[in-house]
Order: sequence, then structure tokens, then C-alpha cells
Amino acid sequence: METKRTMSMSKAIAFFILSLVINSAGNVLTLVTSTQIHPSFLGAAYWTAAEANMATAVHWNLFWTFLIVGFLTSVLNAILIHHWDWKRVAGNMVFMVPFSALIQFFEDFFLGKYPAVFTGFPAAHGWGMDLFYVALNFLGVALIATAISIYQRVNLVLHPADDLMQILRFRYFKGQAAKAMWASYIPPTIMAIIALLITKQFTNFGLGTLFAFVAQGSITGIADKWVFPKLKHQALDVGRDVPVKED
Repeated sequence: METKRTMSMSKAIAFFILSLVINSAGNVLTLVTSTQIHPSFLGAAYWTAAEANMATAVHWNLFWTFLIVGFLTSVLNAILIHHWDWKRVAGNMVFMVPFSALIQFFEDFFLGKYPAVFTGFPAAHGWGMDLFYVALNFLGVALIATAISIYQRVNLVLHPADDLMQILRFRYFKGQAAKAMWASYIPPTIMAIIALLITKQFTNFGLGTLFAFVAQGSITGIADKWVFPKLKHQALDVGRDVPVKED
């Protein structure tokens, strides 16, 4: 692991943009495939499901929900590393703006709001379409996990939730990605409970959410070794008082 930055800025930006697009598309794939099966049993990725439920509860669109939850998560991250870093928080917010916009774009695209290019995923009819959407949903989770692996290693700017996972991974869980991912799911679980109390509905959670809960952290750990294997963690900071070690 490199705790100093050794790659060029242009290369870091290229990796970041690639991972941002992959993550956004993966997140929306989990949401859209969940809505196209009736009755819905798939669910979205864990954070995405919780934030989508919160958006419904407070009557916000996905852009504002992702942005506000991202800022609050940045505050939690500062508490965990025992110091407030304006540069880090600004980086989290820099990530959130294009990420939230891409989430909205891919949602519109996959729902067919750009019919000249793509008419959208149709509602599932029959077990064949159900299986196809299950596969797409799981692919979405794998895309999210792979994107997290890439931009965590680049460490240029991070999604606040993935910054949280990285802090937990290297500060508290000795580099173990799966355990850190599970621990990072505590905030969205609380969020989902609050949304449930407001709406009395429990949507966007299902088989895909369970797959994300069980496998997403492990896929991130695997991607660290197999996707761009020469890309090492750059400029890792999980608190000034903690040396970092990678699993």
C-alpha cells in the first residue's frame, strides 16, 4: 500500500471519472430493476434503498436526498477520525454533486425518458424476465463494489459513505473490507427505520439488498486485487494517530 500519492493527477482523474460513472449506473440499475418486477422482491443496493425510502418519506428527489445524506455522513466521518478536515469534506461534496446528477441522469435514462436513445426497461412478464432483472440487479451491486474499489484506491475524492467504509476498514477492522462494509451499513439502517416510521412502507429492500449486504464488501476486496491490480491505495488517511495496514 502507498500512503503517499505516487500516480499522476491526470491518471487519478481518469480513474475517478470511470469509477464515478460505473458506480452511478450500478446504483440506478439496482433501483430500476427492482421497480420493474411486480410484486417487487429485488430491492436496491443497501445505501441506495435507504436513501430512496428517505426521499419518498420527505418528498425530495434523489439528487437532494443523496446530497444532504452525503454531508451528514461526512460529519460522521470527521467524528470517527477525530479531526475535522475541510479539504476532505469538500472532496466528499465535490464527489456528491456529479454523483447525484449522474444518479438522476441514469434513472431517467433507464426509465425511458430519452426514448430516442433508449425506451427504458419494460415491466417483467414471466419468470424469464424476472431472472434477467435479478441478474441485472446483482450486476448493479457488483458494479458498485468494483467502482468503490477503484476510487478508494485512487483516493482523490470519495463518496462520504465509501469514505466511511474506508475509515472503518483501515482504522477499526485491520483492512478487512467485508466487515467494514457491514459496519458502514448502520447509518442507512437507521435511515430506513425512520423512513418506515414516516411512510409505513418498506420498499426498495429485497433480494438484491440482501445480496449487497452479504457480498458487496467482499466484491470490493476482490476487485482490489483483480481490477487494475497495479493500482494501490493512494494517500490513505484514516486519522493521524493510526498507522494503516491492508488486508
